[in-house]
Amino acid sequence: MAVLLDVLFNGLSIGAVLLIAALGLAIVFGLMGVINLAHGELMMLGAYTTFVVQNIFKALGGTMFESYIFFALPLAFIVAAAAGLILERGAIRFLYGRPLETLLATWGVSLILQQFVRSVNWVLIIGIVLFCLLFFGAMWILRRRPDFDRIRNWVVTVMLPLSLGVAISFCSFLAQTYKLAVTKPWFGAQNVDVTAPKWLRGGLPLGTIQLPYARLFIIGLTIICIVGIYLFLQRSAWGLRIRAVTQNRSMSSCLGIPTAKVDAMTFALGSGLAGVAGCAISLLGSVGPNTGQNYVVDTFMVVVVGGVGKLVGTIVAAIAIGTANYLIGSGTLALLLTPIKPLADFFTIFATTSMAKVMVFALIIAFLQVRPAGMFPQKGRTVDA
Repeated sequence: MAVLLDVLFNGLSIGAVLLIAALGLAIVFGLMGVINLAHGELMMLGAYTTFVVQNIFKALGGTMFESYIFFALPLAFIVAAAAGLILERGAIRFLYGRPLETLLATWGVSLILQQFVRSVNWVLIIGIVLFCLLFFGAMWILRRRPDFDRIRNWVVTVMLPLSLGVAISFCSFLAQTYKLAVTKPWFGAQNVDVTAPKWLRGGLPLGTIQLPYARLFIIGLTIICIVGIYLFLQRSAWGLRIRAVTQNRSMSSCLGIPTAKVDAMTFALGSGLAGVAGCAISLLGSVGPNTGQNYVVDTFMVVVVGGVGKLVGTIVAAIAIGTANYLIGSGTLALLLTPIKPLADFFTIFATTSMAKVMVFALIIAFLQVRPAGMFPQKGRTVDA
């Protein structure tokens, strides 16, 4: 009984981590069909936001530190959603219906975000803000001219290098004047640690096993996120618009639904959920520039196995893959198969975390040969579209 409870809890906890990481992708990839390879980096932004909030509350001292996680969660959502909105408005909206170009663009963005968190400092932030104020401010002012459409290309040609030159010159002056005070990286290439509040440390004793409070918190957070997404998509006006655009974009546009706004909101929602996932996984280990890369393959795997665009499929697939990972990786399956020696010896080979992933990948490949559309395939007109 204890072994069964241990398997169930660990499978559920690993599945919850996979699920909360895959929820945002289930919306962006599942509903919009966008292959977002920068999803892991959006999770990383959420994790670094948690680290910054933790340090702010640690400086405040007292009992404030114990509640920082409740402030970090919405802030992680906002930061990741804002980054996702900029990504969608700046690149993705020009690439809908072109999966290869989308894949390459988001891969490039993921590399940029990784390098950004390694190098970010006051000089870089001031330079970006100054460039945006000069370039977009000029565009906003000149947009009022009646002949703006005619002179648009000329304005961009002049203002882009001018704004860039002013920003670079000013940042160079700051770096030479204030030196290390403004040029020191905020995070650097090394990993940083997020300390959980006291009430999330330790575990709940249950018989011979202990259920870590951090894992229980992540399971609870995942359930809240699932309920929230379901209510938003099924019970809200914007959720109805998102489902309408997903099913038939041209008809939705004819009916007056602002499809561009719906696309932006959907992408921002998926990105925000990635930020919440980053906040959650920061409680399980250190945070670094490559944090998201550890999850991006698993999240795509969960969405594809569950069935693209199916929230129920994503939930079932995450729990199934999490349980399979634990059963194989912990050696529990080999132990259960001890009476059948050849099978026990075979699964003993895969009784490590890395080898368990190899076995799970192989099982998924075999499963997709039988059901290429996943556990819960789409039905109706959208399949033929």
